[in-house]
Amino acid sequence: MGKVICDITISVDGYSAGLNQSEERPFGDDGGDGTGGKLHAWMFDTPDENRAELDRMAAARAFVMGRNMFGPVRGAWDRPWNGWWGDDPPFHAPVFVLTHHAREPQPMAGGTTFHFVTDGIASALAQARAAAGDGDVAIQGGATTVNQYLAAGLIDELRLHIAPLTLGAGTRLFEGVPALGLEQVESRPASLVTHVTYRVLP
Repeated sequence: MGKVICDITISVDGYSAGLNQSEERPFGDDGGDGTGGKLHAWMFDTPDENRAELDRMAAARAFVMGRNMFGPVRGAWDRPWNGWWGDDPPFHAPVFVLTHHAREPQPMAGGTTFHFVTDGIASALAQARAAAGDGDVAIQGGATTVNQYLAAGLIDELRLHIAPLTLGAGTRLFEGVPALGLEQVESRPASLVTHVTYRVLP
């Protein structure tokens, strides 16, 4: 069986998004235009420098994400929405979206299918494990979803990508999470990010 992993980009003060998130500004008050460009500059401005980390992120065989990461639509699915990523999302694998509102699976180009899970984080993980076979499952985010899995002791490996800025407020990793034991596995500085991987101790 593969590992349950999490890759998440955070500011130095631990935030994955700022306050006042909206459809127009999905990362809220993020020090830029609200699209996460500063937080995630390491991915888009210097991808060659961070190719190993990007390839490792894409290698999971199934993904879990919260509804807030999937999109800004709240409540019942009252309008079409298939995610932020266009017709060919970058996952190329099954993605299990946590929601309180049932919806039929949504196949997309490139092998991604969004499945909508209404019965909690354990069910979403069990379905993702079944889909992944012996591959890894990635808890994709956002931070609120990651925090739920960390609090439940369900993440094996935490890969933090720390961007050199502070946000001061917003959605914070580790909010409401009990004290964790972490073993540092590796770290690597790059020009726009520091990558740190931890094993989450039982």
